[in-house]
Amino acid sequence: MSGSPATPLLQIEGLSIPIPGGGDRAFAVQDIHLTLHAGEILCVVGESGSGKSMSANAVMGLLPSYMQPSAGRILFQGQDLLRLPETALRKLRGSAIGMIFQEPLSALNPVMRVGDQIAEVLEVHGVRDTAQVAKRVRELIAFVGLPDPDVIRHSYPFRLSGGQRQRVMIAMALALEPAVLIADEPTTALDVTTQAQILALIQSIQRSKRGGSDGSASGMGVMFITHDFGVVAEIADRVAVMEKGVLVEVGTATQVLNAPQHPYTQRLIAAVPRRRIDLRDAVADSAPVLDVRNLKKTYATGGGWFATRRVVQAVDDVSFTVRRGETLGIVGESGSGKSTIGKCLLKLVSVDGGQMLFNGRDIAALSAHAFRPLRKDIQMIFQDPFASLNPRQTVGRIVSDGPVASGKTRAQAEARARELLTLVGLEDSSFDRYPNEFSGGQRQRIGIARALALDPQVLVADESVSALDVSVQAQVLALLHQLQQKLQIALVFITHDLRVAAQVCDTVLVMHRGRIVERGSPQQIFDDPQHAYTQRLIAAVPGQQWNPTQAPGAALLSQAA
Repeated sequence: MSGSPATPLLQIEGLSIPIPGGGDRAFAVQDIHLTLHAGEILCVVGESGSGKSMSANAVMGLLPSYMQPSAGRILFQGQDLLRLPETALRKLRGSAIGMIFQEPLSALNPVMRVGDQIAEVLEVHGVRDTAQVAKRVRELIAFVGLPDPDVIRHSYPFRLSGGQRQRVMIAMALALEPAVLIADEPTTALDVTTQAQILALIQSIQRSKRGGSDGSASGMGVMFITHDFGVVAEIADRVAVMEKGVLVEVGTATQVLNAPQHPYTQRLIAAVPRRRIDLRDAVADSAPVLDVRNLKKTYATGGGWFATRRVVQAVDDVSFTVRRGETLGIVGESGSGKSTIGKCLLKLVSVDGGQMLFNGRDIAALSAHAFRPLRKDIQMIFQDPFASLNPRQTVGRIVSDGPVASGKTRAQAEARARELLTLVGLEDSSFDRYPNEFSGGQRQRIGIARALALDPQVLVADESVSALDVSVQAQVLALLHQLQQKLQIALVFITHDLRVAAQVCDTVLVMHRGRIVERGSPQQIFDDPQHAYTQRLIAAVPGQQWNPTQAPGAALLSQAA
């Protein structure tokens, strides 16, 4: 990676941002000192609430009015950004300092074509010539690797994939060739192959000497905010680690990844998913609790006067078994059909063919009324616990309502709810509190307790840890493993994170365009993948050079500090 000149491009000196009264600490960010050089990628890592995004928003002048810095300076090309009026900051945003946001769908205007949104960045900063703007928009769309620029620029955001929308955001951020690019978790929600493409794109841009518009910079400086240490290992020159608003460690990527000094950094790296070594052969001796045979599900859209009918074979002839105490992993990119399988298992969508034998009984053929008594036996842990928990009900009510609906008395259900909340590691007081009073990891524990309240035989976990910080993710995965062992539940674990699959699964299915292209143990799948698609997935996992002495598959399985 590129070297760093002596003079910083961006300097954050003694930055402190107080939190209004009632917060869990006095400062969102306290006495932060950071530097970013031209031609450098600085990764800022830490858990949710560590202050990393708050620091980036301070640079951009995007802090809310009630959380303004109380001390410090942010120097960019000799100017203190904290002392500039809004009109001056507005001129710098986009032209000199660009930003890529975490969720492009919420950052893009849904009723504007993406070409118009890129053009707006240029026009706001004084590029008025219509032909020049149109030419630049096409250039940017092509530069970030989007196909058919003339089609893309006339498309609305909802018609693009997640990776394509993120590329549009990058095009907007680069429209005026800024000297500094801030990327706030730009790949967190992306599939591993799309993530690899975006990381490679950012690296290639950063290395292409596309510095400030005056040509003075020797390369764009990138502040990359992430909680994924695989990404850090892939792209970082230097790393800054933040904990609860305090900068606890700064160093080169090699130093921080391979010889972390601070206990917090050590804990974060220790939590990176790695292969579980206690895979159980005993489960193979028990009868399947779930036996899926030749499952098919087709989606059809359009038709009639206004659109061409489109048919998608979401699940195409899929078969697998799951036994008590076994974890079956289903991995693949978005659109591979893995989440549709989960919905079929819970009969949240209709099945177009095949059988789903639950303890020998074909539930695929059952009507909604006939399946209702069995619904308690197959439960789901959802990806976003906050969206799936009723914000107007207490946690105790959320966990106990299912058993009450299934025939238990309110007293019995509430007693069981208290037991389960304790079992998943929450305090007694959690029973009377509301979902908004909990962190993301705690809400996921509530979702697990709710799923267990009906004593299910099968749990379907659909991307249940993908949005969690690495340390919280490790806690939730360990909890699921402990509960599964104690209760002998069959677990169907749906994920696009191959490192997590390597850690928790006994058997892994690799899905591509609705079909299973490969199946086997984690050892087989990750050490010796046979299908070209599986090989591409594994090759795209970031940070494999972190352990360069081992083969890629083995490095993936044993990745640690």
